[in-house]
Amino acid sequence: MRLGWIGCHQEGLGALEGLLAAGAPLVAAITLKPELAAFRSAPGDYRALCHRAGLPLYQVANINDESSLQLLRELALDVVFVIGWSQILKPAALQSARIGMIGTHASLLPHNRGSAPINWALIRGEHLSGNSLMWLAEGVDGGDLIDQTAFCITPYDTCATLYERVAESNRDMLLRVLPQILAGERPGVPQQHTGEPVLPRRRPADGLIDWSRTSTTIYDFVRALTRPYPGAFSWLDGRRWTIWQAALLPGETSAERVGEVLGPALCPVEAACGQVVACGTGALLLLELQADDGEILAGRRLSEQPWTGRRWSNE
Repeated sequence: MRLGWIGCHQEGLGALEGLLAAGAPLVAAITLKPELAAFRSAPGDYRALCHRAGLPLYQVANINDESSLQLLRELALDVVFVIGWSQILKPAALQSARIGMIGTHASLLPHNRGSAPINWALIRGEHLSGNSLMWLAEGVDGGDLIDQTAFCITPYDTCATLYERVAESNRDMLLRVLPQILAGERPGVPQQHTGEPVLPRRRPADGLIDWSRTSTTIYDFVRALTRPYPGAFSWLDGRRWTIWQAALLPGETSAERVGEVLGPALCPVEAACGQVVACGTGALLLLELQADDGEILAGRRLSEQPWTGRRWSNE
């Protein structure tokens, strides 16, 4: 049995390490060229791991171009694990593996098929998410399901903490299915397609904050887009700021004060200091900001800014 690996994101590193430690007969790994990976969210460096394991590592620009297809044909792989890879594999690439290719999707399929499922789950205020192991097929996240792992979304989670759980479940599910794969089996059951629309792709410009929304909605928005993603952002006095951390405050505010800085929050615990902003309903405590020029404001330095009465805007 000849196994291969395709991945470029951090969420796959632990799974690949787990397979190697389990003695899986991996013959090669494929990752994205560094100059291209640098433009992805949370890229993982597979070079050190593959070097330690003596696993050949190939770097490609596009898994579907002719040079990559030729590489896949030459490797003559039986099963390929595609974990943390943002390019959709076209039929020619999928068909290069004798048995098939296995991937994961960070949701409980068929719910939240499509792009950025963890980010969308937080933005929508969902309380349950998970990860699905499946055979890759043509179409969007529609292949036969092999395994699933569910986990709750708490009010304290961010996209980063949820992807830590996704990474753990990647490893656990692959290790569970490995004996069946090595036995030449192809486990899986067809998905029940519900007609739910496919999640649209998110781009950095989609992180603009609408302060007329409720404080809960904006809080969810900020934690959905924080590091390692580009972040939620807004403007104050013509200067663009990314909001990396915020806290949800109780209470009501009047509609005419939407986006207004109500004043600083002071606390002996520096991490709790910041600036309070009125939302459509309720208020948000801003805890860490970063300007486009790289300046970071957090703690006492943020709370000491003379912003009271100023208003956040869309430009």
